[in-house]
Amino acid sequence: MSADGDKRPPVIAVDVGGTFTDVVLLADGELTTTKVPTTADQSEGVMQGLTRACSVAEVEPSEIEAFSHAMTVSVNALLEGAGATTALVTTEGFGDVLEIGRQDRPELYDLAAEKSTPLVPSERRFELAERSTVEGIERPVDEGEVETLAAELADSGIESVAVCFLHAYAHPENETRVAELLRERLDVPVSASHEVLAEFREYERTSTTVVDAYVRPPIQQYLSRLDERATAAGVPTPRIMQSNGGIADSKTVRKRAVTTVLSGPAAGVISANAVETDREGLITFDMGGTSSDVSLAREGGAEITTDAEIDGRPIGVPMVDVHTVGAGGGSIGWVDAGGALRVGPESAGATPGPAAYGRGGTEPTVTDADLVLGYIGEDAELGGELPLDPEAAHTALASLAETAGLDGALEAARGVYRIANANMTRAIRAVTIERGHDPRRFGLCAFGGAGPMHAAAIAETLGVGTVVVPYASGVRSAFGLLSADEKHDAARTVRTPLSELTTETVAETLSALEAEVLSRIAATDTEPTVEYAADLRYRGQSFELTVPISRPVDTETVRAGFHDAHESTSGYRMDEPVECVTLRATGVAERESPAVVYDAEGPAQTGSREAFFDGEFVETPIYCRDGLGVEETVAGPAVLEADESTTVVPPDWTAAVSADGTLELTRGPTR
Repeated sequence: MSADGDKRPPVIAVDVGGTFTDVVLLADGELTTTKVPTTADQSEGVMQGLTRACSVAEVEPSEIEAFSHAMTVSVNALLEGAGATTALVTTEGFGDVLEIGRQDRPELYDLAAEKSTPLVPSERRFELAERSTVEGIERPVDEGEVETLAAELADSGIESVAVCFLHAYAHPENETRVAELLRERLDVPVSASHEVLAEFREYERTSTTVVDAYVRPPIQQYLSRLDERATAAGVPTPRIMQSNGGIADSKTVRKRAVTTVLSGPAAGVISANAVETDREGLITFDMGGTSSDVSLAREGGAEITTDAEIDGRPIGVPMVDVHTVGAGGGSIGWVDAGGALRVGPESAGATPGPAAYGRGGTEPTVTDADLVLGYIGEDAELGGELPLDPEAAHTALASLAETAGLDGALEAARGVYRIANANMTRAIRAVTIERGHDPRRFGLCAFGGAGPMHAAAIAETLGVGTVVVPYASGVRSAFGLLSADEKHDAARTVRTPLSELTTETVAETLSALEAEVLSRIAATDTEPTVEYAADLRYRGQSFELTVPISRPVDTETVRAGFHDAHESTSGYRMDEPVECVTLRATGVAERESPAVVYDAEGPAQTGSREAFFDGEFVETPIYCRDGLGVEETVAGPAVLEADESTTVVPPDWTAAVSADGTLELTRGPTR
């Protein structure tokens, strides 16, 4: 694989997953990929992978011009409860907002349903006598009270502080002063809600601000270690993938840590923007070692949401709309109390990993099932260097079969494979059918180390007729980082009937938002652009739709755009007055994408082995993916192997190679 005429200085991208850390290096027009096991301190694995890729490509680390990075530090801190000891400072009488939430239940009919434990317990929530309204400041803060609070916090062992006052999105003066005083008195990060999420809805704003404060120390510590290691190696400090699908410099991310909670999954979704399709769009399917992430990518790019939840905690900053399910190559098969076979969400991770890794793991996983079913060869080396232990995989699955009352390792492998696919199919239905999209009108874009192995079977269940497997699919998220634009978001709630929204108010608010996003852009080699949007709703509705707008703003055009958007998403439009709730701006500094040209290398067919299809083992041709020429077709059943991933082509499917090395799998006879 080479980049056509691309003789720019070397650039590198590193994506950290739950099991493997993926690296892509582009140097002198040549693409080098590698995988290394993810380490407990992610910065160690990142530098190991970076060093290895440079060695393979014969590039000195000091020659690298740009270093882009996606990681899971923030989301791991949230999911594992490993964030900072955080205090919350809020308006008197509102200390229990995190506990009360929206006064709803996670599962309406589950009598044993439990809400997520607040990140800040009651003893670390502090209230101040102050009051702001949407009209202005009614009661200023008492600085003496703040001084007393600062002294108490300094002696409490807290590691970060979240400040969230009532209506601070509209009038942040009190919140600004308290944040200033606490930053002067305390040697810990202080997150203020008007800086994190200047929007209404107290619970969501408080939750987002607390998450930011909770993950800031882990992010700051991690980036400090990584920056030190990068500097020691002569590599530029990394630019970090944010949840919105854009990168930002390390300094900005340290101050806005909440923007990184979906850093890893976002990179994969963004990479799908470069994949061509004649379908309505693509369902992105990223199956790694620990989980699978699915999303939608259409002509306008990746779907973005401001209504996401991580582990039951609302996060209101813009992020790629990703649905994650605990089904990856390392997901463990087990038997529940009722005797039913289950898969995930617990994962064997990178250490010890699946039983097949031969590192002492004994739990049966999806990877072990794929090996027993013949989709992975017994002589394969994952990542090009990790030999497998077939006997250990059979032993682990035989033990599972005995517990589940199944007839041997093969039956257990079939069960694990089918259940993992069912879990991932449900995730895809969640982002398509449950949101009014027919998956049959989309293609399925499969990547990640295990995605292409399961994609065709999942597509068949959903009635999807086309599967697209990009080149370097096993490290596709890292590849997407090479061309990710720098991107920053800002928003302000205005909550005004559209008919009463004055030109002056809109212009003033959008200009302030524009200045805010442009101030964060670090890129100096390109002219940034700013895109605008408005959150609108009919009077009486509780939730909004985001509609693109342009300057100067014409309210009639905005109203018509909202009517069309509402009819498209909900199937109807109303005669009720339209309200403008929030105005948004997004600053973008575009980066040039590498122009990739595919060159086949080596023989195509390398042999054959038995693989399991349609209830029996079938002698199946094995191909080297890199050996398949442009426009060459392969009829299923077949297995296409590469160092970082394997593609399974079932019977009645055909794979064809495009000019950029993308595989397109289609159902039906050879075209």
